[in-house]
Amino acid sequence: MHENDKDLDNVSDLTGRRREIPVKPAAGVAKPTYAAGAVLWRGDPADPEVAVIHRPGYDDWSLAKGKLDPGESLPATAAREILEETGYRVRLGKLLGRVEYPVGGRTKLVWYWTGEVTGGEFAPNAEVDELRWTTPGQARRLLSYELDRGVLDKAVKRLAAEPDTRVIYVRHGRAHSRKNWAAHDSRRPLDKKGRRQAELLVPALLPFGPERVFSAEPDRCRATVAPLAAELGVEVAVDPLLGDAGWLGSMVDAQRAFADVVARGGVSVVCGQGLVIPDMVAWLSARGTLPLAADDVPAKKGSAWVLGFRDGVLTTADYYASALPVK
Repeated sequence: MHENDKDLDNVSDLTGRRREIPVKPAAGVAKPTYAAGAVLWRGDPADPEVAVIHRPGYDDWSLAKGKLDPGESLPATAAREILEETGYRVRLGKLLGRVEYPVGGRTKLVWYWTGEVTGGEFAPNAEVDELRWTTPGQARRLLSYELDRGVLDKAVKRLAAEPDTRVIYVRHGRAHSRKNWAAHDSRRPLDKKGRRQAELLVPALLPFGPERVFSAEPDRCRATVAPLAAELGVEVAVDPLLGDAGWLGSMVDAQRAFADVVARGGVSVVCGQGLVIPDMVAWLSARGTLPLAADDVPAKKGSAWVLGFRDGVLTTADYYASALPVK
């Protein structure tokens, strides 16, 4: 996300807030309506088919999207709404950013991703009576709104360099205070908020299609990704090299351990700690195409970086500051 895009807001978290934008509007200002969607694609990402939908209630052609439900994360909203409107299951990819426009005296904020179709079938319904798979050029001519055309253009640009591997790099949730913990620090558990963060990471990360889960050694790291691993039906693979101690003990070995995860391909989740994450992402950036220094890499507790790799080289990085829902 650390790219100089002016047309779409590229810095988001799982709740829909841009960095530290407050969720409570100023006095007298109506709260925005949050929504999420995706540019659906299939086939060769360098020459994809994309889907556009016709909504009979508006008699328009648009991209699939829908409103955030209470307690829901934006990635979960995008996946749910796409399934409800189109019948397709998708794997979310690159965060394309945000568009905003007025609707009935309120501002509507819509976040979009690329969304690779992984299954399902379209059937006409009350919201969408027609779906067309077409070329990006034809889709652009069919779309009713210039904002949607801008989202589509950006998606096509991103798909031309679609990653072949993604790693979702999670920092553990909030744990009990060190000063009140007498046992070994690695045994320090998640507190109430940390356990909630761990549970909410499940619906927030599932839309990205994770296949395997890795963790640093501390209990708080394992516990953060344990609910996700349980949902996927996989074991948490623990590797001390993925934590702060591993990084401080041997950066070369820690780098090799992370590179081994990348080499597996597909989509993996790695849970690490606050010291190693910025330095690891900066190291990956130095070997890749993104200009990210460690100081440019936030890693709040319960946050996640979705890192995209092509032939083992880092090419995309989207930061999600929190899985906790919008209030």
